[in-house]
Amino acid sequence: MASKDTFTIAGERSELPHRGDAVTMPARTRSQFRLVSMPAHLWLAVFTVMGLGTSTALVIRARRARRRWPEPVSASNAVGDQACLSCHREKASFERTAHRLTMRPPTRDALIGSFRPGENVLRVEGTDMHFRMDADSTGFYQSLVTGTGPDSTSRTERVAFVAGSGRKGQSFLYWSGDRLMQLPVSHWTALDRWIGSPGRARIEASASFNRGVAPRCLECHATWIEPIPDLQLDNRYRADSAIIGITCERCHGSGQEHVTRERSFFRHVGRGPGIVNPARLSRDRTMDACAQCHGGPGDPRAPPFTYVAGRRLEDYLHLIPRAADEAVDVHANQVALLERSRCYQSSQMTCITCHDVHRPQRDTQEISGRCLTCHQPQSCPLFATRGAAAIKGRCVDCHMPLETSHLVVSDLEGQLMRVQGRSHWIRVYPETAGH
Repeated sequence: MASKDTFTIAGERSELPHRGDAVTMPARTRSQFRLVSMPAHLWLAVFTVMGLGTSTALVIRARRARRRWPEPVSASNAVGDQACLSCHREKASFERTAHRLTMRPPTRDALIGSFRPGENVLRVEGTDMHFRMDADSTGFYQSLVTGTGPDSTSRTERVAFVAGSGRKGQSFLYWSGDRLMQLPVSHWTALDRWIGSPGRARIEASASFNRGVAPRCLECHATWIEPIPDLQLDNRYRADSAIIGITCERCHGSGQEHVTRERSFFRHVGRGPGIVNPARLSRDRTMDACAQCHGGPGDPRAPPFTYVAGRRLEDYLHLIPRAADEAVDVHANQVALLERSRCYQSSQMTCITCHDVHRPQRDTQEISGRCLTCHQPQSCPLFATRGAAAIKGRCVDCHMPLETSHLVVSDLEGQLMRVQGRSHWIRVYPETAGH
């Protein structure tokens, strides 16, 4: 008689025959589990198939998880920059970049304009009206004052947000109920003066406080704010939902799953990407990530703040194509200009080929050094007459000069002022070729 091992099912002790014996069970157990007698090796086959099925299901589930792309960031799933920097300390310089500082709460450190008497007034040419900027322990304010002396009247609004890093200037937003509006006076850094907010050819005092801030504007200055649906108004938001400035999660997607996983013991088991790394995207998707703000005006195809880097931008925002001979303004359409460049067309370069978005980067000589990774100084026509020392570090100034924007126009007491931006159409400019 073959030797047998014992096992227990439903509290009853039974014997498991060795190979070649039939499996038999007590009558009550057979009735309870409805098992049929079969050779042990067949039972082994059944259990093997069941195990393979379970393993296959787990593999399919893991693959589906890998296919699931990170979520767009919102107030409900944001972890904040400090959570990111707790591991990625080498990226701490990002907090000082123009992207991060493009929208902030109003503080003494954030505002660069002067609130001192005599320096805090902007007059409206040809009228008895002026704007006054004030600050006290309760906050920062802009007032429109009409008339003089005891007969004067005024309207005052409190600054809610500072828009702009301050490198070129700053504008200011205020709340009117749940409507977000732009204040009429901005600050121009180069002039160190208060000036009419961009977009108005002339300051119209009667309409100075009625300019709403649409979601498309906020998408380039904030990480998230929840719009309130309204068929008549597009500038209603839930104020307590705002995540202002471009934070880590605006370009990398919500960090909630990523942080949870990295803090888990099982962080590498059957999971998707969890976070977006734009450096690992294809060229087209990398350019899309930048074009959402640097690709010019567009027609929304999805609700605001739903695009995540790595997705196809065209599904969320239709950027208006430009003909080869059509003028492209230097403001906020750097991608369209770059795509016209021979450097771009004959290589695989992207925006991050030259830009390190994690640190302040304003040294044109440093960026010019990126040009020399592909080009030799000897290829410059000025090399023969001036030598390498004279042209080194000047690539950007000559081939990407500052140009005047025709879209960003401000009023300084009756005089029209236009900002300048650096052209991203890399080419030979006749006006700079001999300098």
